[in-house]
Amino acid sequence: MDRILITGSAGFIGYHLTKSLLDNGFEVLGIDNLNDYYDVNLKYARLKELGIHLPSSITHHTSTINRHPSSTYKNFSFSKLDIADRVSLIQSFQSFMPNKVINLAAQAGVRYSLENPYAYMDSNLVGFLNILELCRHNEVEGLIYASSSSVYGGNEKIPFGVEDQVDQPISLYAASKRSNELMAYSYSHLYDLNTTGLRYFTVYGPWGRPDMAMFIFTRKISNGEPIPVFNYGKMKRDFTYIDDIIAGTRAAIDKNYPCDVFNLGNHKSEELMDVVRLIEEKLGKKAEIEFLPMQLGDIPESFADIDKSTEMLGYKPTTNVDVGIGKFVEWYKEYHRNT
Repeated sequence: MDRILITGSAGFIGYHLTKSLLDNGFEVLGIDNLNDYYDVNLKYARLKELGIHLPSSITHHTSTINRHPSSTYKNFSFSKLDIADRVSLIQSFQSFMPNKVINLAAQAGVRYSLENPYAYMDSNLVGFLNILELCRHNEVEGLIYASSSSVYGGNEKIPFGVEDQVDQPISLYAASKRSNELMAYSYSHLYDLNTTGLRYFTVYGPWGRPDMAMFIFTRKISNGEPIPVFNYGKMKRDFTYIDDIIAGTRAAIDKNYPCDVFNLGNHKSEELMDVVRLIEEKLGKKAEIEFLPMQLGDIPESFADIDKSTEMLGYKPTTNVDVGIGKFVEWYKEYHRNT
C-alpha cells in the first residue's frame, strides 16, 4: 500500500482527499501551515474530523508529527509546517519516506494576489520547487499537483482544452500555477520524475472555502446581507462538486502518468445568476444583490473540456449543480449550528 504525503491537507480539497485515502487504508502524512488567509477555525475543524486535535499554542513552523491516540485513523499523521520551509520539509520526507506526493498547498485566490503578491511567490514557487527537489532526491514514484483553470486567462475559445495556449495569465495566481506546470515538465524531462497537473475548475461542496462565491453567497443571504455579483451578473462558471474532483484526483494518483496535465471540471458552464437562485431556493430566502463591474484578474466564463480526462483517467463527473448546492447548503447550516 502506498505511503502518500499530502500538502495542504487541512484545506478544502486536501481534507476530502486525505479522508478518501485514509478510508481506503493508505498511510498518509498531511502537511499544512494553517495560515490565516481565511478562518483558521475551519481548517482546525477539518483536521478534527480526521482525528487531529492541535493545541492553539502550536508554533507556526514545526515539523513535529502529531497523532491523536483515540483517532479513528491510525494511518494518519499530521505536520504543521510551510512547504517554503525547506529544512522542516526535508525532515518530513526523510521520516515518512512517501511513495507518492500530492501537492495541494498553495496561496489561493485570484483577487488576493493583487493585495499580497509575495505570499504567492513563497508558497506557489519556492514551496513548489522544494517539493520537486525532495521528490527528485527521495525516489518518489509520482507527484500529483494542483494547477488551476485560471491558467487559461482570457482565452476566448470555449470550452477550455488542455491543448490551448496558456501563456497569457491575467493574474499573478494564474502565472504561479502555469509556472508550476512548466517547472514540473522540466523535472519530468530532466530527472524522470512522474508528474501530473490537475487544472481544477471552481470546486465547491461541504467544508468549502469561505472566500469562494458559493460560500460567500450562502453566508450573506443567510445573514440578510447584500451579495456582491461582479460583471453585473454576466458571469458563467464550471462549478465542480468536490466528490467528482476527488474521484478525478484519485484516478490521477493511480495512473501516475510520466508527465501530463488534465482538466477536472463538470463540463458545463452555469450562469452565475442561476446559481444564486438555487442558493435562494435551498435557503428559502431571497438575496439582496449588489451588481458590480468586473474585477481585475477575473474572467467572464470558465468551461472545462474533459474529453482527455475521460479517456485517460476515466473521469466522469456525476453531480449536477442543483444536487451539489443542496448538499453544500445542508452542510453550511449544520456547521454553523455547531460552531
